[in-house]
Amino acid sequence: MKLYDYFRSSAAYRVRIGLNLKGLGYESIPVHLVRDGGEQLQPAYRAINPSALVPALQDDGVTLTQSLAILEYLDEVHPLAPLLPRDALGRARVRALALMIGCDIHPINNLRVLRYLVNQAGLSEDAKNAWYTHWVQEGFAALEAQLADSAELGRFCHGDSPTIADCFLVPQVFNAVRFNIDMTPYPIIVRIDAALRELPAFAAAHPSVQADATP
Repeated sequence: MKLYDYFRSSAAYRVRIGLNLKGLGYESIPVHLVRDGGEQLQPAYRAINPSALVPALQDDGVTLTQSLAILEYLDEVHPLAPLLPRDALGRARVRALALMIGCDIHPINNLRVLRYLVNQAGLSEDAKNAWYTHWVQEGFAALEAQLADSAELGRFCHGDSPTIADCFLVPQVFNAVRFNIDMTPYPIIVRIDAALRELPAFAAAHPSVQADATP
């Protein structure tokens, strides 16, 4: 398998975690999202993923995109160390938690959106950061409440085994901390994140230890 990757990409980070949890080896092919105006925008990468986003995963000659779809594919093809619960309600809950992050928080704080706010919309850096902070706080407040309101909450988002929801949570917390978001209003999220980061699969996926990591 080949993973088109960028060390600080939240979506790629999710897939690295999933691959590690399942013990699957892969070749990481860095796609630098900033250098030379963004390598993801160049024709060579657009031929792999027309959306010009990372990650893309190539397996058996097929290219897969979108982190949630990739993680579910991995779970179906490699069922050991399952990333989704066995029961339908559990799977729905885990997907809902992942989508709260993947749809409600991450897209409006993506690099290309933040760039647009500055370069096209003319926002200052302070205004851009205020935008980021507002939507992360809105999303985390909802996620915290959702977690607190469920009997399925365990050591992690759903019970005591990592799921796709956890693969989504840790990268979003990493980004929030990087942008100096105050995490004290979200004690459940903070607790789960700390427990997950102790696991080898999560530690090995951390941006700071990737081959393409830069300051």
